[in-house]
Amino acid sequence: MTEKDTHPSSTHPPLPPTSEDDRFACLRLLRSRRVGISTYQRLLIEHGTAQNALAALPEVARAAGVSRYEICPEGVIHAELKAGRLASARLIAQGTPDYPAPLNDLPDAPPFLWVIGDTTLLHKPAIALVGARNASSLGTRMARGLARDLGNAGYTVVSGLARGVDAAAHLAALDTGTIAVQAGGVDTIYPAENTELALNIAKQGLRLSEQPMGLQPMARHFPARNRLISGLAQATVVVEAAAKSGSLITARDALDLGRDVLAVPGHPMDARASGCNMLIRDGAVLVRDSADVIEAIAPLAPRAPELPLTAPPAPPPDRRSLRETANLHGQILNRLGPAPLPEDQLIRDLDAPSESVMPLLVELELEGSINRGPGGLLTRAS
Repeated sequence: MTEKDTHPSSTHPPLPPTSEDDRFACLRLLRSRRVGISTYQRLLIEHGTAQNALAALPEVARAAGVSRYEICPEGVIHAELKAGRLASARLIAQGTPDYPAPLNDLPDAPPFLWVIGDTTLLHKPAIALVGARNASSLGTRMARGLARDLGNAGYTVVSGLARGVDAAAHLAALDTGTIAVQAGGVDTIYPAENTELALNIAKQGLRLSEQPMGLQPMARHFPARNRLISGLAQATVVVEAAAKSGSLITARDALDLGRDVLAVPGHPMDARASGCNMLIRDGAVLVRDSADVIEAIAPLAPRAPELPLTAPPAPPPDRRSLRETANLHGQILNRLGPAPLPEDQLIRDLDAPSESVMPLLVELELEGSINRGPGGLLTRAS
């Protein structure tokens, strides 16, 4: 989702937690039932602090028609923080110096990241290498060569710790720097066959996840992981990918961020190369070796200094009548279906002020009437 100037963003980074108690409350708010990233940010903006948002959340849920709503128990957060300490993991909050600046370009940047390893890699130029799990011998060899050469050229290699292309890229870039973005908890290694590789990455590189400690990855977690892979990298290189694959999701995420997408061509009869060939047909840069990658991407330039984060002003009090609110509820649901729709497009379709629509989106998400997917895309719950 890309917010337009006419619609104040609900995903503006809130102020980072300033104390352990504040961090605890923020994490508790984020882990509460039906609170996604956009809802989390909206609640912080509307209520000022995580403590205030937690206190208001049951009433917000009740107004959305959810009875007996309970916020995340304190014990769950204590257990997550303890698990982080046992795994030698660090919790990085958005807005703090350790947080990777490129992720702030995401409309749904994670408020917290769990990391294990060398966090300095988060502030170096990075290129994502992704591809098929069932990669061919040529595909894995290409991934190793690209990762090795790009690492020697000064780039950190980012991938998803999957078997195939991901594993080959991580292994070849161990000595120069690699980041593994995990779909489950940062302490949960998947697939198990990559356990030794994951342990070595923790020693020589970095493992990263936005998910709670101990979470076993499920299918729905992988698209969310893919957006972080592309979000961390200046460019995404697809080595081998089928026509319908997670690697193409990563490529689309990169394009949505205005980042470069490159692809290695393959034989037209090889299904594992069909996705790459489609990308090249549609304008992706053709890659034969690392020189093609380095030539294609924009010259590295220092990022502009980060401005101090300030929360946008709270929306004005809602003066709509119950009838008007119910009518707007109905209009939102009528315009949403199983096909994802960007939030800013929905607001334009409704021709209503964003400050009137966004609180209703929070209510509908809390009551389970709509779902918010990666990138802030909205669908109507089935």
